[in-house]
Amino acid sequence: MNKCGFNVEGFCPGSKNPSKSFRRGMRRGSERLKSIGRSIGFGVSRAVFPEDLKVSEKKIFDPQDKFLLRMNKLFVISCIIAVALDPLFFYLPVVDKEAVCIGLDRKLAITTTTLRTLNDAFYLLRMALQFRTAYIAPSSRVFGRGELVIDPAQIAQRYLRRYFTIDFLAVLPLPQIIVWKFLGTSKGPDVMVAKNALLAIVLLQLVPRFFRIIPLTSELKRTAGVFAETAWAGAAYYLLWYMLASHIVGAFWYYLAVERENDCWRSACNNSQGCDVLYLYCGSGDLELFAGWKNVSSEVTDKQCSLDDNSPFNFGIYEDALTSGIVSSYKFVSKFFYCLWWGLRNLSTLGQGLETSTFPGEVIFSIALAILGLILFALLIGNMQTYLQSLTLRLEEMRVKRRDSEQWMHHRLLPHDLRERVRRYDQYKWLETRGVDEESLVQCLPKDLRRDIKRHLCLALVKRVPLFENMDERLLDAICERLKPSLYTENTYIVREGDPVDEMIFIIRGRLESVTTDGGRSGFFNRGLLKEADFCGEELLTWALDPKSGSNLPSSTRTVKALTEVEAFALVADELKFVASQFRRLHSRQVQHTFRLYSQQWRTWAACFIQAAWRRYSKRKTAELRRKEEMVGVGDQMTGGSSLGATIYASRFATNALRGVHKLRSKSVRELVKLQKPPEPDFAADDAE
Repeated sequence: MNKCGFNVEGFCPGSKNPSKSFRRGMRRGSERLKSIGRSIGFGVSRAVFPEDLKVSEKKIFDPQDKFLLRMNKLFVISCIIAVALDPLFFYLPVVDKEAVCIGLDRKLAITTTTLRTLNDAFYLLRMALQFRTAYIAPSSRVFGRGELVIDPAQIAQRYLRRYFTIDFLAVLPLPQIIVWKFLGTSKGPDVMVAKNALLAIVLLQLVPRFFRIIPLTSELKRTAGVFAETAWAGAAYYLLWYMLASHIVGAFWYYLAVERENDCWRSACNNSQGCDVLYLYCGSGDLELFAGWKNVSSEVTDKQCSLDDNSPFNFGIYEDALTSGIVSSYKFVSKFFYCLWWGLRNLSTLGQGLETSTFPGEVIFSIALAILGLILFALLIGNMQTYLQSLTLRLEEMRVKRRDSEQWMHHRLLPHDLRERVRRYDQYKWLETRGVDEESLVQCLPKDLRRDIKRHLCLALVKRVPLFENMDERLLDAICERLKPSLYTENTYIVREGDPVDEMIFIIRGRLESVTTDGGRSGFFNRGLLKEADFCGEELLTWALDPKSGSNLPSSTRTVKALTEVEAFALVADELKFVASQFRRLHSRQVQHTFRLYSQQWRTWAACFIQAAWRRYSKRKTAELRRKEEMVGVGDQMTGGSSLGATIYASRFATNALRGVHKLRSKSVRELVKLQKPPEPDFAADDAE
C-alpha cells in the first residue's frame, strides 16, 4: 500500500510520472495474475498452432507431423500383429498319445513369448510418444484445424484419463510370466495350471489389445484424412481382419479339441481305480502309483475315448482335430494352416456344416461361431465389397447413363443416324476422360494451384498455336487459366455459317473442314482444311478487340465441320473479351500479321483478291495483243491498195466486237472482286503506346 491507499501505482497525486508508473504497475499486476493462475492450475495461455512448434523449445510433436504419421501406421501394424500372436498360445497344449498325457510345446512357447515381448516393447514407444504429442483443444474447433495444447502436464493428464489404462492392460506380460515359470519347473501340475491360466489371460487381454486399435485408426483418419489411400488397400485391410478372425477361431477350436480330449480322459480316469487326474499331464512320472497307471492307461483311454462310431464319448465338432492328428503333432505349420482353414470355412458358411454333440460348451461355441460369422460377413466383407465397387464406380455410372440415353432415344423415336452420333460421342468422351469431369475437379482447387495445373496441362499445347507462340508468360497464363477442353466426334458441325460465334476453338488434334459461300451467294464456294495448331472462330477475336463492340455476338462467316475426332481448347466469348481488355500484348502488329496469315477469312479474301488482280492483268494483256493485231491488219490492207472507207469500216467492226467480249469478262471479274474485305481487328493500341 502506498501513500494514496491504492494497490496500483500511478494514481497518487504527488507522483512525478503518472503514466510511466501506471504502466509499470499494470505490468506487475499482469505478472502476478499469471503466477496465481499457474499456481491454481489454469495458467493464462496463448493460441498455439502447428507452425509454432517448429520454433518452440519444448519437445512436443505436432499430431500431423510426417514422422508421427509414419509411426502411427507402424503402430497399427504392430497392434494387428499383437492380436495375431496371442492365439498362438492356444497351440501350446499337445496331446501325447503314447504317454497318454497333455504337455506343452516348449519350442513354440519360447518363440511365441519372444515375439510377443518384442512387439510389446515396440508399442511402449507409442505410449511414450503419447506423453509428448500435442492435441487440438476441443474449444478451438470453430474454424480450421484449431489450436494446439502443448503443455506436457495437460497432455499427460488427457492421455492418462483416456487411453492409458487400455494400453497398460494390453502390454502387461502376463502370458510370458506364466510360460517362463512353466519352463523353469515343467512338472505335471504346472502344465494344468499353465494351460488354464493361459486361456483366461489371453482371452482377457485380447479385449484391450483389440480395442486399442480403434483410437489409432481414428487418429490416422483425423490427421491424414483417410486410413486407406487406395481402394485395393482398403479391401486388403478388411480381408486381413477376416483372415485374422478365422485364425483366432481356428486356434480356439484347437484348444477346445485338446480340452475335449482331456475331459474324456478325466472321465475314464475317474472310472478307473488307481488313477489320479494329475497323471494326465506330462511330467508326473515322479508321483506315487504313476507306474501302475502307466501300464493300463492306454487300454483305459482307448476303450473310453476311441473315435469309432460305437464310442461312448461324443467329440462332436472336435472330431476332425482328433482324427487328423494335429492335436498330437509338433509341426506348427501344418497345425496352424489346418486350423486356419477350419475357421475360415465355418466363418464363411456361418457354421452350417457343424454337427455338435449335446455338450453345452460345444453348442455355445457353435452358436457364437455362427453369430460372429454373420457379423463379420456384414461388416468386413461388406466394407471390402464397397472398396472394390469403388474401382468400377465410373464404369457403372457410364453404363447407367448409356442405358438411360438408349431409352430416351427409343422413346423420342430418333432416327438411326442421330442415335449413332450420340453413341459415338458418348464412347469417345468415355475413352478420353474415363467419366471424370476434369473441369469441376480443377475448379474446386485454390486459384494459385488451379493456375499452375492449367499451365502444366495447356502451356505446351497453347504455344503450338502460332497466334500465341510469341506472347509473354503473363498473357499465356491468363489464356491457359481460361481454356476449356472440348471433344468433337466425326461429322460434327462445330459452327454453321450465319450462327453466332460464342467461342474460339484452338485445335490440338484432328482435322476440320471450313467452308463458306459468302452468305449464300450463288456461284461462290470456298473450302479449306484446318489441322493441328490452327484455329477457327476468328470473328470472335475481332469482336473482342473492338472497344465499341456491344453484347451481340458476331455471326460466323464459315461452316466448320469435324472430319475426324477432334481434341481442342475453347475460349468462350466473355473470357476472350476479358483477356483482350486486360493485356495490351494482343494489340501488337506481330499478332496482327499472324492473325491475317492463319485466318480463314483473310486467306479467302486474299485468294479472291489475287485472282481478281490476275484476271485484270490478263485482260489488259489480251487487249494489247488484239490491238497490235488490228494495227497489223490495217497496215496490210492499206499496203494492198484497198479503199480507205473499207479499212475504217473493218476497224470499227473489230472494235465493237472486242468491246462486247470485254464487257462479259469484266462482269465476271467484278463478281469475283465483290467479296468484301474481312473486318480489321483493333490493332491500333500498340501504336498509341
